[in-house]
Amino acid sequence: MGAALCATTEVMEPRSERRVSQVQTRAQVRMDSWMSHMPPALQDIPLNLLAIPGSHNAITYNLDKQGKSAVDPSQPDLLKKADKYTSGLIRPLMHKWCETQNLTVTQQLNSGIRYCDLRIGRRPKDNSSNLYFYHGLYSKVTVEAILLEIRKWLDNHPNEVVILSFSHFLDIDNNRHMRLVNTIRKIFSGKLCPRTEMPTLRKMWQSGQQVIVSYEESAIVNRNTDFWPHIPYWWANKVKARDLIKSLEKHKSGGRPRGFFAAGINLTVDLPYITKHLHKSLKDLVKTSNPAVLAWVKQQRPGNHQRGINIVAADFVGDGRFAQTVVLLNRKLLN
Repeated sequence: MGAALCATTEVMEPRSERRVSQVQTRAQVRMDSWMSHMPPALQDIPLNLLAIPGSHNAITYNLDKQGKSAVDPSQPDLLKKADKYTSGLIRPLMHKWCETQNLTVTQQLNSGIRYCDLRIGRRPKDNSSNLYFYHGLYSKVTVEAILLEIRKWLDNHPNEVVILSFSHFLDIDNNRHMRLVNTIRKIFSGKLCPRTEMPTLRKMWQSGQQVIVSYEESAIVNRNTDFWPHIPYWWANKVKARDLIKSLEKHKSGGRPRGFFAAGINLTVDLPYITKHLHKSLKDLVKTSNPAVLAWVKQQRPGNHQRGINIVAADFVGDGRFAQTVVLLNRKLLN
């Protein structure tokens, strides 16, 4: 379960960064179509060198808190047993900490999100062909329904590009993988970007491509040239904002990966922490930590240098002007 904790230290911006920030804040950015309005000089920059806002566990706004499906099997035995016998009590508590987003996928895309972290699982004892999203609890909505919703949004935003990261597959056998692959291909027919050289916005516009699919199964990727390898996700696994920032800085000091990569600014709590904070929720903690974490984000720079960032993924992406803060980092490439 991911969470954000209150930070007692602030991250100060250098004066030069502050001046850039002041100029950027005055700029008007239409978030539902920010890629369409990128300055021409940035339209030819490879996408892995741009700053792209992302959504961690993007579909958790739709988790089943009524107990119609089981707790996901990766959860501690204690939680699974508690859910079995006291579902009415344990589900609302779990939901407070498992929900990482409260905007629908369409609302997230309208807010500027262009990377979606999609964790796919089969519900226990469900013999249908349906697949769901999960994070402690399973979603009520199917994977296919969400992909259709994304396709509809893309049709209305022909110059926007989304990166869909399919990962953390839970109880998915080869047959289900193949059905999922075929579903992705069918829904995004004509829009998938093939795995060749790193694309730019201009090249994708020229070809009519809008979707980059990252898939955390190398055998599937090897057999499908329109699927991209799993995108590395820098997960700090920390409960305090200052420790999260230290972890991300350590990742940066090791140099940027060659392709796409995501820096997760989501914090993480465990079951003992939750039991000590039953009156709190993940959203409470994210709200408290946002000032320090977003101050760190404002200091970052995209581009082809060792400490450059690419995708930045967060919880509750509708809070605190997160997406706009990340998008405006691209203005630094013009200096």
